[in-house]
Amino acid sequence: MITSKATTRWQGGLSDGNGRTSLESGNADVAVDWRKRSTGEGTSTTPEELLAAAHSACFAMALSHALEQNGTPPLEMRTDARVQFVPGEGITWSMLTVHAHVPGMEVLEFTRIAEQAKEDCPMSKALGAIDVSLESATLQE
Repeated sequence: MITSKATTRWQGGLSDGNGRTSLESGNADVAVDWRKRSTGEGTSTTPEELLAAAHSACFAMALSHALEQNGTPPLEMRTDARVQFVPGEGITWSMLTVHAHVPGMEVLEFTRIAEQAKEDCPMSKALGAIDVSLESATLQE
């Protein structure tokens, strides 16, 4: 069993406050604030951006595993995740895209495996309260 940890130190109220979120691994220490989260303005990170990072990394691992199990490991992949936040409503969806170089793979088979990997991805499962979709799965030549 592996347990991961992140810590946020916050100062002030929601509208005028700010904080810093750090990962226990030491690989990230980022500024967070409500202005960026609610308006998209500013340079700090949002919880949704961190969630998108986690979802894209998890999906990349799930798809890489599925392709390897299929006997067609990818040479290279790029996965993106976009997470939408609506103030007053919350997180409404996470949308994945993937571009991969998988020699010998047919498009329909790749799409089928990518859709299944999206379903099997632990982060997709954890996000079960929102819509999780695979917007596109593209093979590169």
